[in-house]
Amino acid sequence: NHAVVSVIVMPREIISVQLGQCGNQIGMEFWKQLCAEHGINPEGILEKFATEGKDRKDVFFYQADDEHYIPRAVLLDLEPRVIHGILSSSYAKLYNPENIYMSEHGGGAGNNWASGYSQSERLSEEIFDIIDREADGSDSLFPKKLIQTYSVFPNLDEFSDVVVQPYNSILTLKRLTLHTDCVVVIDNTALNRIAAERLRIPNPTFSQVNQLVSTIMATSTATLRYPGYMHNDLIGLISSLIPTPRLHYLMTGYTPLTTDTQVDSVRKTTVLDVMRRLLQC
Repeated sequence: NHAVVSVIVMPREIISVQLGQCGNQIGMEFWKQLCAEHGINPEGILEKFATEGKDRKDVFFYQADDEHYIPRAVLLDLEPRVIHGILSSSYAKLYNPENIYMSEHGGGAGNNWASGYSQSERLSEEIFDIIDREADGSDSLFPKKLIQTYSVFPNLDEFSDVVVQPYNSILTLKRLTLHTDCVVVIDNTALNRIAAERLRIPNPTFSQVNQLVSTIMATSTATLRYPGYMHNDLIGLISSLIPTPRLHYLMTGYTPLTTDTQVDSVRKTTVLDVMRRLLQC
């Protein structure tokens, strides 16, 4: 799976589009992370301790008539397994059910890019209706929209049973180059190595690896949600990182990395410590 979570950006508001098995699994962890950071419980209700915060919840959430917070998320998949898992979790009431789309026949694309592409052509009108409706409900719509993706690239250290995986990658890369403004590269090989070597997890689960990705995603949007004197919008945040339009693939680095099952003590860290950890292979 390659295209993961796309974000269509207006001045202050972001619509997240979660695509396929990989995108929806990571998206689930991402919304858990945002809810924890903003004090929103799994049902979308703001906790009492978070009522006085100065954070911008409206970047990723909007309030319904009953004051519940609902993510600006569109969930798309050609087979229902992952989305059904989300809808049977404790976060099922968090999402807008009208923003969830699953193919009627539920057969999926069979890990074949060409199959997914041909099916999406037939379904594009229904999908764009969902996205248009979500955009119409935004308060800060702006003529210039920015499309940024967090895209997971396959693990090269393990033998894949998907024979067409190289073709899937190449065909996806072409579309990411032509149709997006920014691609944050998530290297599955590096993620599994970090989990095994740094976090000492011998057999990392999808949930543990996706939690690392959600941490990166939440951190990269922190200045939008907790405004300061600079980097208050995504266009300004990435404009200095992209030299030419097609050179818009960004690598990620983050320290310190932990998981929910680890309780690490955080010691005083120098700038040299941070740079050394970020640059270590």
